[in-house]
Amino acid sequence: MTKTSARGTAATAADAASAPAVARSRPRPTAAPAAPAPTPVKARRSARAPGDAAKVDDIRDAVTRLKRERIIEVAVELFYSNGFSNTTLEAVGERMNVTKPFIYSYFRSKSELLAEICARGIRASLDAINRIVSQGGPPTDQARALAHDFMAAVLENQKHIAIYSREEKNLQQDAEAIAGMRREFDHKLTALIEQGNRTGEFAVADPKMASLAIGGIASWSYVWFRANGRLSRDEVADHMAQLVMDMIQAKPAAPGRKTAKSSGKA
Repeated sequence: MTKTSARGTAATAADAASAPAVARSRPRPTAAPAAPAPTPVKARRSARAPGDAAKVDDIRDAVTRLKRERIIEVAVELFYSNGFSNTTLEAVGERMNVTKPFIYSYFRSKSELLAEICARGIRASLDAINRIVSQGGPPTDQARALAHDFMAAVLENQKHIAIYSREEKNLQQDAEAIAGMRREFDHKLTALIEQGNRTGEFAVADPKMASLAIGGIASWSYVWFRANGRLSRDEVADHMAQLVMDMIQAKPAAPGRKTAKSSGKA
């Protein structure tokens, strides 16, 4: 072997020995960052803005009310036409194209559904007197506004009032609560008539008897009123207001005093 080839062989060996060290000194490739774990559904819901959550709740409540009102609407038609005893929850469900368990998710029983229907007309009348009395004003103006709105409430809930009159015997634990609303209405109307007597605007010998008579006249209208009859609901309410004024011998309110306003609904 020549000196030249010996030196080349030595250089090659030296290069080979140094190669691993060079390789070890090179930077290793950096691993790609791991993708973030998906946020759980429950966490995403909790992360909603408070306003968004409130809107979702409002929509859900509105849908629930709509479904509940639809059940009541169908039940009113069937109870009014066929009677409470002759109407089953299955019949209500069939009319709505839903199952009986769907109805049970809103009402625990047929009796509870009946109670809600019967309470509606009474509640509307009580709401009318509470609203008008809270406005204040001369007793004459309050009585006129009340007579109109009371009559309107009865006519708007004509079938509800009819069902209550026919089916009161079938009410269970809710019967006393509904009767209590009726008594509250009578007491507040009596108090209004007594107030008018004290101010000299009315001349009623027996305010309690007068309040019962007014309530009876308005409530009985469910029997004779016809939507396609001679008078509209608003015209009937106006006539009722004048009839009550005549019954209590009302005098015009003193000028300059605050007057009560009717809701204007019939």
